[in-house]
Order: sequence, then structure tokens, then C-alpha cells
Amino acid sequence: MANDLFNSFMTGPDDKGRFGDFGGRFVSETLMPLILSLEEEYEKAKDDPEFWEEMNYLWQHYVGRPSPLYYAEGMTKRLGGAKIYLKRDELNHTGAHKVNNVLGQILLARRMGKTRIIAETGAGQHGVATATVCAKFGLKCVVYMGAHDVARQKPNVFRMKLLGAEVIAVESGRGTLKDAMNDALRDWVTNVHDTFYCIGTAAGPHPYPAMVRDFQSIIGKEVRWQLAEQEGEGRLPDTVIAAIGGGSNAIGLFHPFLDDKEVNIIGVEAGGKGVNDDMEHCASLTGGRPGVLHGNRTFLLQDDDGQILDGYSISAGLDYPGIGPEHSWLHQIGRAEYVSITDKEALEAFQFSCESEGIIPALEPCHALAHVMKIAGDLPKDHIIVMNMCGRGDKDIFTVARHLGVDLSGLEGRDSD
Repeated sequence: MANDLFNSFMTGPDDKGRFGDFGGRFVSETLMPLILSLEEEYEKAKDDPEFWEEMNYLWQHYVGRPSPLYYAEGMTKRLGGAKIYLKRDELNHTGAHKVNNVLGQILLARRMGKTRIIAETGAGQHGVATATVCAKFGLKCVVYMGAHDVARQKPNVFRMKLLGAEVIAVESGRGTLKDAMNDALRDWVTNVHDTFYCIGTAAGPHPYPAMVRDFQSIIGKEVRWQLAEQEGEGRLPDTVIAAIGGGSNAIGLFHPFLDDKEVNIIGVEAGGKGVNDDMEHCASLTGGRPGVLHGNRTFLLQDDDGQILDGYSISAGLDYPGIGPEHSWLHQIGRAEYVSITDKEALEAFQFSCESEGIIPALEPCHALAHVMKIAGDLPKDHIIVMNMCGRGDKDIFTVARHLGVDLSGLEGRDSD
């Protein structure tokens, strides 16, 4: 069954790397040979049974896939209406969906003879996943992380360092994910001979958006057969929902259902303090317009002169002023619906998950859960919602405590007997 799943839905953008008006590759001449080489290697790997055999083995025995598809009975009863399932990707090794994609990229890097891996990270989960797989294969790892995110994601910074990674705090801009990606791209241009850039989301120059999507779509492929096992052969979700920063966990859930027109697809952006003219949010589809950033054309938060704006979100992993180009295309053609959720609503969802299911979620999927909380009660009881629980919340407990007015300072840095 697994091999059939890997060969399904592996469709890509056009030969120029575009999804409609979005995507492409806008990179320097120095990087173009690397980009073309990566595309060539990935095209070979997609048709190589040995590549997928290694991926299958590591996904199962190292990552812990398939992740469970869990009927959230407590949530369902409390909200009334629709039946809610959670795709439990927070149970993966490293605690999020990021490792699905990192594993594939680093196997490609090894095939290409690269010995140094660089990555950007916001919430730290992509950095941790990259550091983890580099440690397994004995590769040098450098992670760029905005200084602001370093301060609010200390547990993940420590984890990366324990795994042997060098973590570089980026002071430029607002010190968040956008700035980390800027510096990672500068590093790559400087060190093209031995360095592979492991991008953490379904964005960047082609082939990254399609490649990351293909690796992450193991999420949606598993959902198809897992739901059929639990609800009956041929049963598909009525609605699939996921949070979106760059959008890798979301496109991983969505992509295997794009041809199933009866499946409603909803992406949830970070609404921050509210989608308004002050840009106190990161909802680029709701409050942005098309432009070019980090090698691709997509929807971005920008001013009237086209300068990229600094977005805001309580969630470091969603704190990015753009979105993957395939999401921009799905938005443009109307195949998926995109909404926004505020910090306040995400915090309420965090508490709801803890109290109703005993699951402490990351702040990223709390945005998706908050939208589930809005719509589930108005849907019929035979309506099935599948939401991607894409990350666990241990990394966010100090952030949540601070916003809820709980003092945990005495717990930081104390030794126990």
C-alpha cells in the first residue's frame, strides 16, 4: 500500500516552476546552476525505487510514520455538530511535520555529495528536524534563526545545539523567519560548492515548493486510507483544515485531495492582533498582494512601493509575510478557502485542546483548531473534519504562560534534585 501512495498525486507545476501566475525561480546567476542541479537530482530520485525504499524505511522506523488519525471525541462532544479527526503529526520524531520534508531533502543532499546543510527556522521545529537528521548522517549543520525567535523559542534553540548544530541569531529586520531566510540565502550564494539549503516550507525558487509538497503529502495520503479504515471504504473527509505560514503542513494535507471536488479545503493564516492597515498580522492572502520574495512570486505583505513589510504573529512558525506559491494559486482559482485567526482565538484553542483531549498543541495548529471551533457546531453530525495537528506545544509553554499572565520564570534554569 505504501509504495502505491508514494506514486500517487506526484504532480508538479509547469516546466517553468509556476502554479498559474505564481512560483517560478527568481535567483542570482550564482545559484541557478545549483537550482537546476537540484531539480535534476529530484527528478531522478522520484523514479528511483531505492530512494523511496530508504525514505519508507526511515519514515517508518526513524520518524514513526504513519502518524495516527485520531477521532477527537472530547472536542466533538463539546462543540457539537461535525465529527472531528486530528492528524497527529506532532507525534513524529522531533515533534512536528517538518521532519517529513527534511529527511527527503537531506537524502537528496547526500546523493549530490553535499557535506554542509544550512536551514532557516522560525518556531525552531524545522531547525530541530534539520539538526536531527544531520546528526544521524554526520553532516555539518548551520541554522539561521531570527534573534526575536531565538528569545521566544529557547527550548528549541537548546535542542538544536544539543544535536550539534550551529545556531546563528539574525539581528536584521525584526529578527524573525523572513530575516533568517534572507541570511540563509546569502550563505548559500557564498558557499555553493559544498552546501545544500534545506528549505523548511513549500516556498522559495522552483523546485522547492513542489519538492517540499511532495514529501509532505505523505500526510494527506495517510489520511485517505486511515479514514477509510475507520469510517468505511471510500469515505473521504468533508473538510480538511490546516494552519498556514509558508504552508508546508497544509499543502501536505491538501494536495492528495485537490482532485476530490467534494472535499472542502480550508487554510488558516495568522491574523495576529487583527487583519487591518497596521499590519499586525501575517495573513498574506487576506491582507497582501502578489510580489516576489525568496525566489518565487506569491502573495506578500507589502507597502505601496512594493517593500516587504514585517508581519506579526504570536506563533513564530506562522510569522512570515508570504505564503507558498501553490497556496496563492489555489486561492486564485478558488479551490481552497483561506481565513485568518487572531492570537486571542489561537490561545483559546490552545486551552480547549488541553482541556478536551489532553493534547498540548503548538501555537501553529491552534490557529486551525480555532477555526474548527468556529464552524464545527453548525455542521451536521455526519460531516467529517480532518485537522492537521502539525506540532506539539512544549516549545510554546512559556509564550502561552506569558500571554495568559502566568509567571513561570521560577521554572526556567532551575536544577532539580
